[in-house]
Amino acid sequence: MKSIDEAVLEVDTVARYRYLAEFIGFDETDAAAIHQLAGYLAPHINRIVERTYEKLLAYDATARHFLPRQHGFDGELPASLAALSADDAQIQFRKEHLSRYLMHLLGHAYNDKMAEYLDMVGKMHTPQAGSREIDVPLVQMNALMGLLSDCLLTQIMELDLDAATKIDAVRSWNKLLWIQNDLIGRHYQADAAGVSSG
Repeated sequence: MKSIDEAVLEVDTVARYRYLAEFIGFDETDAAAIHQLAGYLAPHINRIVERTYEKLLAYDATARHFLPRQHGFDGELPASLAALSADDAQIQFRKEHLSRYLMHLLGHAYNDKMAEYLDMVGKMHTPQAGSREIDVPLVQMNALMGLLSDCLLTQIMELDLDAATKIDAVRSWNKLLWIQNDLIGRHYQADAAGVSSG
């Protein structure tokens, strides 16, 4: 039986990522399966982003988080929730961020630097990073990740690839998205406990 220092997992992002990857079984083979799909999946990223934002803007509980100024955005803000549109500059700004995130996952190495990146993705949706006005509840982040997972895995299954390649890719993405979901949720746990996650 392997001994795990659980206290370290709460303060060391890289140790937490490595533990999750080892436990779930996300390894070099999975990273290769994700990278192998880059040329096939990249042309569909915009469609995945559009589907995601259609859903995000269809509910007030998720759409309201696009009213405050997003970190790095200096354009005009929507006047109200009723006036919010998929064509708003800030929505376009956020769509670009989601596209870059997905392309980052498709094209970068899965190492300690990626662990820090995935952790920052979680942190930036809380007041701990980015704008203090951005505080997306965990239930909405879980809804987003569930939706994004479905969009990605559905798109993979629709690619013109052999069944074995698609199965490997779906399993690899599924593992990765569970790791990402944990690196989102940890910041909400830390926030509720009044401690800073490292």
